[in-house]
This record gives sequence, structure tokens and C-alpha cells, in this order.
Amino acid sequence: MFRPTRRRFLKGAAAAFAAPYLISSAALGADKPADAGGKTKIILIGHKPDHPPGTHEYLHECGLLATCLRQTPGVEAVVSDRWPTDAAVLDGATAVFLYSGPGAELLLKGPHADEVERLMKRGLGLTALHWATGIGNKDDQQLADRYLALLGGLFGLASSGMDTTDARAEQVDPAHPICRGWSAFDLKDEFYLNLKFLPESKPILKVRVKDKEHTVAWAYERPGASGGRSYGNVLGHFHGLFGLEPFRRAIVNGILWTAHREVPPEGAPCKVTDQDMALKPAKA
Repeated sequence: MFRPTRRRFLKGAAAAFAAPYLISSAALGADKPADAGGKTKIILIGHKPDHPPGTHEYLHECGLLATCLRQTPGVEAVVSDRWPTDAAVLDGATAVFLYSGPGAELLLKGPHADEVERLMKRGLGLTALHWATGIGNKDDQQLADRYLALLGGLFGLASSGMDTTDARAEQVDPAHPICRGWSAFDLKDEFYLNLKFLPESKPILKVRVKDKEHTVAWAYERPGASGGRSYGNVLGHFHGLFGLEPFRRAIVNGILWTAHREVPPEGAPCKVTDQDMALKPAKA
């Protein structure tokens, strides 16, 4: 069951996500992502927090990950407060990353929804982190099916659940490019459990919660999407997790993979400083 804070947030979410903007498919350039040797533009999308300080710091973490992504030569990372209203921001984009409220509503509610789906079919990469892997209105089966088709996995259905606890995050497929340069690590997080997956989705990361293994990250190559790739990872509730190098690398590797960038054998660079991690004081 969703927490009351989330329900309050969702009352205004649909209107907020349905701002009057349309995204031109021409603005995103070629029908397929750039190859590993070309320029790669990645848009990181967040919005103001909807939880207490130190959790769901959407825009801050987008900025932190943008700093990491820029450490890979040829990568341009742009942070956007919600989906860009200016088509120029999306010009030449290869992939998008969501750390936000429910991604189903953010992408697929409003006048931009059909255009987003067309862009995904043309190969735009998609990464969704934590609550962005979910749907807010669990009773909207049509919306759930549309978002599941884009991401390959989904949180927020009646069968899903959550547990805030300590666990060990372990690789499921060490041979996958997303798993390069990091190994198992311990963390405390708000874990989303009992997710729904499409058969084509490939588990990447798992945890054991209450004596049961759960997939918490996955890779998905979208059928009929001109090479389109998606990566979902339900971790990331607490700000402190972004200080863990294995956690950051698992995310940065995944974003690059969706953008068709070659992930180095040692994993993508993802250095951060104490200043990068420091949160701004909450406004009174």
C-alpha cells in the first residue's frame, strides 16, 4: 500500500505531468541511437521532492548522476525539471533517465503521450529509477500495460509491495554490460517487491527480503523499437545510497547501455565529491 504522502502527491500529479507541451520526433534526431563513437545526449528528468528531506531528492540526484555521466567522453548530460517543454532541450537526445514520481503518469499522461511512445519505438533509451518504475493509479490497467511495454517491468500493481530493511544487492547476470566494474554491496533501502515483468526482461540485480529473493533491477530490449533499450532499477529511496560507488555505477552503466554506449570492462566512471553529495538546506 502506498504511503499517505504519496497519495497526497498523486492528487495533483496528473495535472502537473500534463503540462501543455508536445515533443517533435524530428527534435530527437536519427531513428536509432548514436553509436559508441558518436556524441550521446542524455536527458535526466526529475522534479521537486515529494518526501521528507534525504529521500526522493529527485533533481539533486539527477544532477549527481549527470556529473558522473559527463565523465564518459562524448556524453552530454542535461537535467530537466519534469519533461522538457522546450523541444531544443531534446534535440539529438539518445536516452532519457527518470528519477521522479510514477513514470507511467509522467510519460504517458497528457498531450505528449502519443509522441513519447513514437519516440520510444524509434529507439530512444529509457532508464527509470525507484518510484519512476511505477504507476500511481494501480487501477488504470491500460496505463499499466502501456508503461510495462516501454520499461519491461512495473511497480505499483495490487500484487506489489515494499519493505524498508537491510539487504545485500547481488548481480544476477555478471556477464551483462550493466554489471561491469561493481560487485555485491550491502544497503538499507525501501525495496519494491513482487514486481510485474515481461518475459523478455532480463534480471540484473536481486535482493533477499524476508527469506525470498526479489529482482530489483532489469534490462529490456524493446521488441520492434529500432534497438530501443530500457533499464529499470527500484533502488534509490535514500540520498545516502548515491554515495555508494557500486550503486552509482550500476545506474550509470545502465543509462549508458540504454544509450547504446559501450560500457568499459571496469565499468563507467562515476566519481563524486562531498560537495556533489551535499544537499541544499530545505526551504522554510
